[in-house]
Amino acid sequence: MQLRTIGRSSLQVAPLCLGGNVFGWTADEAASFKILDAAVDAGLNFIDTADAYSAWLPGHHGGESETIIGNWLRKRARRKDVVIATKVGLNMPPDRKGLSASHIAHSAEESLRRLNTDHIDLYFAHRDDPSVAFEETLGAFQKLIKDGKVRVIGASNYTATRLAEALKTSSEHGLPRFEVLQPLYNLYARADYETALEPLCREQQIGVVTYFALASGFLTGKYRKPEDAAQSARGGGVVAKYLNERGFRILAALDDVSRRYGASPASVALAWQIARPTITAPIASATTVEQVSELVTATKLTLDQAAIEQLNFASA
Repeated sequence: MQLRTIGRSSLQVAPLCLGGNVFGWTADEAASFKILDAAVDAGLNFIDTADAYSAWLPGHHGGESETIIGNWLRKRARRKDVVIATKVGLNMPPDRKGLSASHIAHSAEESLRRLNTDHIDLYFAHRDDPSVAFEETLGAFQKLIKDGKVRVIGASNYTATRLAEALKTSSEHGLPRFEVLQPLYNLYARADYETALEPLCREQQIGVVTYFALASGFLTGKYRKPEDAAQSARGGGVVAKYLNERGFRILAALDDVSRRYGASPASVALAWQIARPTITAPIASATTVEQVSELVTATKLTLDQAAIEQLNFASA
């Protein structure tokens, strides 16, 4: 599989990142192991998780996804085969959150323990924390990098203005810079990234790893009417956000391109992102081995310009 470089770092990753948000949520450990086996065997060497996955479930405390990935790494002995990304900053029960130096240091140790590893390849600030100065946050990341516990850092859910401020702080104070951005981006949600974030990332050579790349499953085509919401835990949100005239127009274009290429709508939606020059890798999760095959197909699918323009027009 053709690998891509993350920003100006030395990390080399597949053009699609396996989302670990479902591990310990809609995929138990046994199913997660099968998904991880299939994905890595197929060349998908990039895995994304976070300490907060899946703290939103009753009885969960966060760290469930990291724990499953860590158990898989230990049992399969495949640490050298994968690039692991995790995050810090979202709420962790009972009341821990944010990007203070103390919270970052403590959270990193917990993530390392759960992941059964001595280093995190890519450590994201999960959400901007304006209450903490960039010097403090980036200084905490600098110490982790110096200690060999983190290789590269990234920013998730940052605006263009705040990302630019962080990059300026890194330059002026000799601190590590965010080499990758993780924004929400897909065929339905394009404007925020394309208008402000994309030009900045292009100019500053920032890698881009997008989340909700399949719009919570909407772009797979499995949600086409309100009754389809019962198919999954995410269904209700999909109905509210995407089942409208624009959403149906996007699905129609995906259906047409999918028929011409003999691929699923999910594969086509991901291939559309992979083809965009500023995108390093979209993130997509899977709850079955069959879904992993759709992800792998996306990395091998080269859409022609007519297909890309058709999708661009439908989703404009």
